[in-house]
Amino acid sequence: MAEGGGRGPEVPRSRLYEYLETADPDDAVGPTPRDSDELSLSGTLLGAAAPPIAAASSPGTADDVARARREFAALLGEFRRTPVLVPLDDNEDPLVGDYRGVRWIYAFSDESALARFAIARGEGSREWAYQRVLGARLLDAGVPAAGVPCGVALDVGSEDDGVLFPPVVGIVPDAVAVDVETMDGEEPR
Repeated sequence: MAEGGGRGPEVPRSRLYEYLETADPDDAVGPTPRDSDELSLSGTLLGAAAPPIAAASSPGTADDVARARREFAALLGEFRRTPVLVPLDDNEDPLVGDYRGVRWIYAFSDESALARFAIARGEGSREWAYQRVLGARLLDAGVPAAGVPCGVALDVGSEDDGVLFPPVVGIVPDAVAVDVETMDGEEPR
């Protein structure tokens, strides 16, 4: 029987649907960017901390800013120690998107998050190849290998669980961070 009640030709079903079906049914699929389109992420890796954008966007006391920085540092540490799924394109390179001069490597915390991303892109019926990579390796080796300003977009397309790890000092190696001054006193890249 074909999907959709038995009408029309049968559409092959990707194994990603198996992961989506085990996900929380109340977990809404938010808008997901196409490559080179706008990235919309907020929230946390596992609900433990707020990304630095949240702290910077609302005025607060110095204590609030310090607390947000500590929470993000904990989130970054957790990401660095955790294996993530990195989908691969047709050339078996990491799937990326470019936005405002920064390349973002897409990474996902689990198969359910990857399945939501694939379905939101309208590509849920195809097989998605991915590699499991330690977050630290992605930041320390994957980002520099891009050759352009690059960060990591974790769980892109997830309404509440996504976070950006931008190419700045303290997140990526200083040699590829966009906010480092050069030795001859030039402005940051």
